This record gives sequence, structure tokens and C-alpha cells, in this order.
Amino acid sequence: MQHNMKLLAQHSLNGYGGMGEGMSMQLARGARRVLWLAHESAPKNFTAVEVTDPRRPRVIVQTDLPHRAMRSNSLEVCGDIMAVAYQVSQAGLKPAGFELFDVSDPERPRSISLFDASGAHSRGCHALWFVDGKTVHMACSDPELRPRDPKDDQIYRIVDVSNPARPLAVGRWHLPGTMHGDDAPAPKRLAPQFDAGFRAHNTNVYPQRPDRCYLGYLDGGMMVLDIAERSRPKLVSRWRNSPPYHGFTHTVLPLLGRGLLVVTDEAIQNDGADWPKLVWLLDARDEKNLVSIGTLPVAGVKPLLHQGGRCGAHNVHENPPAQGAWRSEDVVLGTFFNAGVRAYDVRDPYAPREIAHFIPPVPEGSPVSAAQINDVFVDDRGIVFAVDRHAGGLYVLEMTL
Repeated sequence: MQHNMKLLAQHSLNGYGGMGEGMSMQLARGARRVLWLAHESAPKNFTAVEVTDPRRPRVIVQTDLPHRAMRSNSLEVCGDIMAVAYQVSQAGLKPAGFELFDVSDPERPRSISLFDASGAHSRGCHALWFVDGKTVHMACSDPELRPRDPKDDQIYRIVDVSNPARPLAVGRWHLPGTMHGDDAPAPKRLAPQFDAGFRAHNTNVYPQRPDRCYLGYLDGGMMVLDIAERSRPKLVSRWRNSPPYHGFTHTVLPLLGRGLLVVTDEAIQNDGADWPKLVWLLDARDEKNLVSIGTLPVAGVKPLLHQGGRCGAHNVHENPPAQGAWRSEDVVLGTFFNAGVRAYDVRDPYAPREIAHFIPPVPEGSPVSAAQINDVFVDDRGIVFAVDRHAGGLYVLEMTL
């Protein structure tokens, strides 16, 4: 199914098509475009696909994880340096944290350093943000802290990588009441069937507001943090919708020129068991008083709730401030698992409208009876890249608006 999006190419990624939510473009030497992708689970770590000709994507390198009890899931490239998140499946395992690579020769990525976040109560890093070449912002456990509930292990952390060979932790913030030793009482948890934890997810920081982190905090909602003093992040404001909704706030995308925030809640249960999982629009003109003014329409999503696998919101194209990335404050692209990748016109935030979508056929080898589109990245040519969580690999799309 498609509307205003045309499939240019699909790549199975050598049969390892289960992709995470790490997609980043490198403008490499020789006018080459290399799309770097993190895998959702073992055995693969990351894959690089040359997409200079978007109709002929080709894998140029694919690497293995150190062991199967871990995942990468998230990565970012800035210039010729790439940061890759490492999360282990059981607290105490290694490596946990992130690794920096020199990718100046994309076919031969070279390890520079490993930031070690392993510990008795640590699963390492789930998601990271690295756009200025100097700082990694991430959702990651801190071995110095012990969560009151193991689900609350990953917090917001800031790491200085201005010397890539020696990453240095410089700041952290967690929801008060979630760690042993906190003065605040433990936060009230969601119902057991929806309790995914109070922990950090996406940690977006933009050059237009380098003193602000726009933080998704799963069952804790979303936060705006003041990080002007990076050793002591401070809460500016918090917005949450759960309860009565079902948690897992994932991404906060600021449309800074318009005083808006785009906030996603990830669907994490099959067959719509945690529906509704929506993309929210917030009025953020007063950042201390965030107001919900609507959601992106679900007319094309809701009919697919029971068509297999997950259905509902996940991530959006995050307008990364990087070479080769497309940015818009008028159009939002998001992924919706079995409802594919979808684009919305938000010029009128009180009446957003869907303007394009693409839903691929069920990928061969998928464990569910539907595609599961997991993440999306748009380059500055307007080419849309989307990945499947299980088996579909990479889809290269042309959008016409």
C-alpha cells in the first residue's frame, strides 16, 4: 500500500534484516553517501549501505557483536566518527556503554575507544545522540547508581568525547525517586501489564538550543532539561499522559521555530494490546507550561490494529542537525510498525493531515504476519529510508508532496 511514496529499492541486508532505531548518514569522501544502520538484535552489530545511487543500495560493511547477549540498536555518525550504543540483556554483562569508531574509510571502521558503563545493576546504553562531534547524550545505566526497580536502570547521561580516545562522563539526571538514596518517594507505577519502567530513551539536543535536552522518559512522560551546566542538569518542565494512557514515551522532536514539540509513545505490544499509541503535538511557546493541542490522525493506522505484530507510533525523523539530513518544521515523518511509514503536514498544528504513506508486503521470514517498520531517516535529497524490525531490511522510498 502506498500514497505519494514510491519504492525505489529494497535491500535484505544479506539476510540480517532485523533493524533497530539507529540510522545515520555519512557524506564520505568522493561524494559518496553511506547510510549506517544499527541492528535490533544479535548477531550483527552495524551495517553500512552505500546509497549514493538510491536505486542501487549496496552493503559495504557488516559487523558482528562481541556476543549474542547484547544489542547495538542505536548509532550516530558525526563527520568521520561514529558512536554505537551497547546494551546487554542481563545486568552485569560486558561490553555495556558505547563504542566510538573511525569511519573515514567506511569499508574499514576502526575502533577508537569504548566507554564502559557496565556494572552489577547496569544493562548499558539503549539509545544515544551524537551530532556535535564533542558530546554523546544517551539513555544509559550508571554503575554508580542502583535503581529501586530494575526496570528504571537507564538514565540521561552526558559524555564528553572531544578527545575521542578518552570519553569522560560529565553529567547525569534521573527521575527523582527511582534510585536508592533518593529523598523523593518512588513514583507510582503503571498497571503491571503496561509497566515498562521509568527510564530515559531519546535524548535530543539541538545546536539552536544547546542548553536544552528534549528527553523521552518512557512511563515518566517527557522532560525539558536545562543542561547549560552539564554537570548538573535541571528539570525545566515535564509533560505526561500516562495514566490514563499506557506509557513508553519515546521521542521528543522540537520544532523550535514554531514553538511546538512532537512527542511519540511507542507501541510495544502486539495486536493493539496497548493501543492507543499516538504522536502528540504540544504547544511549547512557554516551555514551563506545555499544553497538548492534538495528535496526528490515525485513520490509516487504527484499521491495522489486529493485522499482525505491533501497530501504533514509534519514532519520527528527528531533524538531525547533520550533513546530508533533511529537516522540516512543516512535515513530520513517523514509523508505525505494521502501518508503515507515514508523513503528515503539520503547518496547521490544530488540524494535521496525512499526506503520504508506504506499507510494504509481509517480509519473507518475518515472525509476524505484517511488516514492522521501526525507524525512518530522510536525506537532503528527499529520499526516505525506512527499516523493518524483523526481516524486511532497508526500504528506499521517493516521496512526492
